[in-house]
Amino acid sequence: MRALVLQHVPFEGSARIGDWIGRHCEHEHVCYLYADARLPALDSFDLLVVMGGPMSVHDEAQYPWLVAEKRLIRAALDAGKKVLGICLGAQLLAQALGAAVRPGRQAEIGWWPLHRYSQALGSPLGERLPERLMAFHWHGETFDLPAGSVPLYGSAACANQGFIWNEQAIGLQCHLESTAESIEALLDACPQDLQREGAVQSAGRIRQGVAHCREVAPVLFLLLDYLAHRPAEIARRA
Repeated sequence: MRALVLQHVPFEGSARIGDWIGRHCEHEHVCYLYADARLPALDSFDLLVVMGGPMSVHDEAQYPWLVAEKRLIRAALDAGKKVLGICLGAQLLAQALGAAVRPGRQAEIGWWPLHRYSQALGSPLGERLPERLMAFHWHGETFDLPAGSVPLYGSAACANQGFIWNEQAIGLQCHLESTAESIEALLDACPQDLQREGAVQSAGRIRQGVAHCREVAPVLFLLLDYLAHRPAEIARRA
């Protein structure tokens, strides 16, 4: 499997997703959109990973590369490629599938629990996912569920935390890929976000929760194994 990672800012890399790619993909191409990197051809990858970022899906005037990125995501879906979207990436995925992206009821930053929806059992993936999960969050916008998708998780502050569409694409509003290092990079780059109203934790409390990174990593790897059709690994992680 060949993986393409779309990265929007220097401080939101693939983290544990990169670990999985290194173990299971014969080729990885990281496209640094913030550095005006050229998007590769559609036939150059099998798995598309769209990372997070502080911009909005609606900021095309400020970030013109969003236009081409959206076209590539839609083309990847039409071509049957596997797609994983994280935070902004999930919002871009949802928009590509026709769903609205809008400001959330409140910002959600820090460690907050997820609950699995009963509807998640509508996908074979759902029964393999834990009913409760402590996840890391850093977002102010949210997405509506795309038509035909199966909701996976929600939280108290954000109803739509994850979905699977057509057994082909998964969107996660939260950051299951986080490591202590990736969280520190966010804290360094966006300290002003911690002053926002809503479900927002302090930097100290966020750092206290980094042990959760190891707890959620198997769930992230399960999602990637599922997209990659790795049945032995799926059974082992279930």
